[in-house]
Amino acid sequence: MTTVLHVSDVHFGKPAVPEQVDAIEQLIQTKRFDVVAISGDMSQRARPGEFQRARAFLRDAARVSATIVVPGNHDVKWWRAPLGIGMRTAMFANYRRYVSADLEPVLRVPGVTFVGLNTAHGVQTHTLTWNPRDIGVVGNLEPGQVEHARRAFEASPAGDRRAIVMHHNPLKGQLSRRYGLAHRRTALGAFESLGVDLVMCGHDHQEAIHFVEHPGGGTVVSTAGTVSDRSRGGRPSSINLIAIDPGRIVVHPLIWNEHDRAFGDGPTYTFER
Repeated sequence: MTTVLHVSDVHFGKPAVPEQVDAIEQLIQTKRFDVVAISGDMSQRARPGEFQRARAFLRDAARVSATIVVPGNHDVKWWRAPLGIGMRTAMFANYRRYVSADLEPVLRVPGVTFVGLNTAHGVQTHTLTWNPRDIGVVGNLEPGQVEHARRAFEASPAGDRRAIVMHHNPLKGQLSRRYGLAHRRTALGAFESLGVDLVMCGHDHQEAIHFVEHPGGGTVVSTAGTVSDRSRGGRPSSINLIAIDPGRIVVHPLIWNEHDRAFGDGPTYTFER
């Protein structure tokens, strides 16, 4: 069995809640998960100081667990290359310097292959909406990224469970009533064709566990809540604990308990293969 701690939307900077971050760091050191997966938005404004704190978080986690991290829209300086005008590399300069040079990492542990996909491309014509607040917020997956995932999975041992780590939610949020990912049906169809067992995402700032059924199986979608003061609807912060084995995937949200000042047990979701 592979144990995964799925964390998202820490927003190091003003929105981050230090005692919640401390609790997560202690949990990581105590439980020693096989993998710690962070699905984007480690920073609030993509500033060096925010990323330096994120780097320390990742460094300490890597002492006891394998780690995988991808950018979120807050980690990208989209104004450096809006609509492709400017230097695209400048959008990710701070992320690459302080967090990871690889925007789409691949992590293999016994029995599971994790592929990171960068859905935070800044401002593109096909991610614009009539809402000005959506500028630089909506995510997207491009065909070349799907092929990157396909090649990575095909290079893994036969029988490996297949997991995607990305930032934007492909399913509608319960409270927001919004999708984070543009062309979501295309993306979900691609995950079906790739045989993806698990998608780990965030962005919506509300925890949610879904199962997308398709012929021959289905895909579990783990949407982790935020670890900041920006939780949707005033809900408590949350992270997801995931257990993966050949026969099932179990997702167990851990919800911040203000009284205990700790993350406590939420409901458990079990998906048989």
